Amino acid sequence: MKIITRPAAMFKAVMAVKAKGKSVGFVPTMGALHEGHLSLIRRARKDNDIVVVSIFVNPAQFAPGEDLKKYPRPVSQDIALCRKAGVDFIFSPSPKDIYPEGFKTYVSVDGLDRVLCGKSRPGHFRGVATVVAKLLNIVWPDVIYLGQKDAQQAVIIKRMVEDLNFPASIRIMPTVREKSGLALSSRNVYLNIKEKEDALVLSKSLNLASLLIKGGLRDAGRLTKRIRELISKKKSAKVDYIAIVNADDLEPLNKIKGSCLIALAVRIGKTRLIDNVLVKI
Repeated sequence: MKIITRPAAMFKAVMAVKAKGKSVGFVPTMGALHEGHLSLIRRARKDNDIVVVSIFVNPAQFAPGEDLKKYPRPVSQDIALCRKAGVDFIFSPSPKDIYPEGFKTYVSVDGLDRVLCGKSRPGHFRGVATVVAKLLNIVWPDVIYLGQKDAQQAVIIKRMVEDLNFPASIRIMPTVREKSGLALSSRNVYLNIKEKEDALVLSKSLNLASLLIKGGLRDAGRLTKRIRELISKKKSAKVDYIAIVNADDLEPLNKIKGSCLIALAVRIGKTRLIDNVLVKI
């Protein structure tokens, strides 16, 4: 396994690999790797000749006052996990390598970046789209692997890849959860024992939603109300949003139909968590 820090060196290494006709799978991350990331890496390993994992805490997707400075960075652990998973290249640039002095070009996916998490985190998805566009230009993968937990991010990246004709396909893998049902997240480390227990209300509310839909409920307003009622029973929980949208374009739904995404963001104490479930009618 090779660790590369400079964009030009990463591009050169990938071009040498692709010149031999080998396929490249790419898993973009901000580090603090957990089983969710590892599931993406394992799939990339199965599907491709070469696997590249980027580890880059992207400052452009953090708003002032968010947790950029304290975001977990267990570098040695991440390297060990990648080596064990059979990663060929880790690309770990510095912020100045990705955003050099005078940098002024950003990518926005209009409309999709202002709903759901985009409402409370303005500019977040511009930062995500920009860094992923740069990474795709540096790594030139055949396939990029994303997790369903970050559903809005996946929709935005898919739209950007299609709109800008990046020669990469996208594979979205299922959310990985603890046995308790809590979706794995690098931010789970911020939760104390009581908060981690309270955080289970996210997955429980989504399970309830799925059961109600299977039972015939189709009114999105009524379903949202039931979810909110369950979450509000936890004193540490504060709802940012509960949304029922079309899974492809994130347009809100009044009636549950087709491919439907039920997504929510909830603060448990000081930690903002997201989760979702995909339902097909």
